[in-house]
Amino acid sequence: MKIAVIGAGFAGVASAKVLTELGHDVTVYEKAPDVGGVWSRTRRYPGLTTQNNKDSYTLSDLRMPKVFPEWLSGEQVQSYLEMYVEKYELTPMIKLSTEVRSAQPAGGGGWDIVLAGVDGETTEHHDHLIVASGVFSEPFTPAYDGVEDLEAAGGRILAASELHDLETVKGKDVVVVGYGKSACDVAVEIAKEAASTTVVARQLLWKMPRKIKGVLNYKVLLLTRMGEGLFPYQSISGAEKVLHAGGSKMAGSMVGSVESVTSSQLKLKKLGLLPKGQFTDIARSTVSLATEGFFEGVEAGDIAVERDTEIAAFVTKDGKPYAELANGRAVPADVVVTATGFKQELPFFSEEICDQLTDDNGDYQLYRQILPLGVKDLTFAGYNSSFFSPLSAEMSAVWIGSHLGGGHEVPPVEEMEAHVTERLAWMRERTDNHHARGTNIIPFSMHNIDEVLSDVGIDVSKRVKAVQWLLPINPKAYASITPRLVEKLAARS
Repeated sequence: MKIAVIGAGFAGVASAKVLTELGHDVTVYEKAPDVGGVWSRTRRYPGLTTQNNKDSYTLSDLRMPKVFPEWLSGEQVQSYLEMYVEKYELTPMIKLSTEVRSAQPAGGGGWDIVLAGVDGETTEHHDHLIVASGVFSEPFTPAYDGVEDLEAAGGRILAASELHDLETVKGKDVVVVGYGKSACDVAVEIAKEAASTTVVARQLLWKMPRKIKGVLNYKVLLLTRMGEGLFPYQSISGAEKVLHAGGSKMAGSMVGSVESVTSSQLKLKKLGLLPKGQFTDIARSTVSLATEGFFEGVEAGDIAVERDTEIAAFVTKDGKPYAELANGRAVPADVVVTATGFKQELPFFSEEICDQLTDDNGDYQLYRQILPLGVKDLTFAGYNSSFFSPLSAEMSAVWIGSHLGGGHEVPPVEEMEAHVTERLAWMRERTDNHHARGTNIIPFSMHNIDEVLSDVGIDVSKRVKAVQWLLPINPKAYASITPRLVEKLAARS
């Protein structure tokens, strides 16, 4: 097949490698001038780092360089992807600085894709289209009252991914909106140069230090099957039944201990930053790794946090821009950096196609987070938020390759519709509707990978999975999956 892939982040690169090995003619279109997706130099903000240790944040068949630190910078992740492209000779099939303006189903099947690149606008036809643009491709910025007043007074608003250097904030009064990892990461860097740094947090999230009490690595707690198993999945089986027996008392006790220790270590109560609810609430959105230096900056007075509030409007006082908060306070705001999440939108599709992809709630109807129920010749790779996003993306590419090659059959449409409807209802309930339009699978990343590989009929051994209960997930254990799929499909032909 002639296959088009949109996006050259982890999902796009993995799709190119897997599907090429399966004999397909693959072209990857990337609007940025480099590979990397969210790690592209065009999107990296100061202080950007991974939430994973380097050994768990890779594709299965290439380890991170030994010289890289355990917690990777954005530049190092992008460098790794460039190494991957070079190692597997993917460069000829990746078209950089080429934006997919529109993608429309062709009359005889496949897709007609309108591209805008260095040579102008062209149209290409492909038999199959893979969306690998990710759920973090387009930043979301809230609509605020008084933006004109802010800008007239010399102020400006930009998304975190649009802040590429600290000269923009040097000597300025800066407001950072949000409390996720990106907000805290960028606040620490901004505070080094800004006159003042204020974080405005509508809701505080629970944070995990890299090492509990400076000894126990966070990866041992949450980047294992045990860590994932502490939170009740849609259906519970095996060892998880033990953890959640008696109303989840064992799991609740273990999570409660982590809450107590981390709260003390990060001085959350002393700093007035103890979130509402319980630590188990991380299953409703995502765990957020504590940024090195953030709570220390709050304690030192370099970073102020306005909690449980939001910006009501921008105003000017004596010619200077301020952010008026819902709690009645006003803070100076020469620069406003929004780290407020991303839009789950696909601008290259028509409204008609987007309506076919989503339900009445606007949630994506994707079987296994991959296969749309109402649009032909289309799949999604890595279109989810996962603790192990490179591995999740790679295994979704494996599923797609198996599906296209007849390696496995999908259930009848009615059965898939029922499955997706039930899954979305569960996701909405467990996240209090913060499920990113059906794309947030955290903390159940390995459950998703297990389901994907169960369909394909190729998986790692029970022994490997047993080890993963106690040790952090190592993507290298999955390096044999694609070669085994190649053999399986070859035997069918």
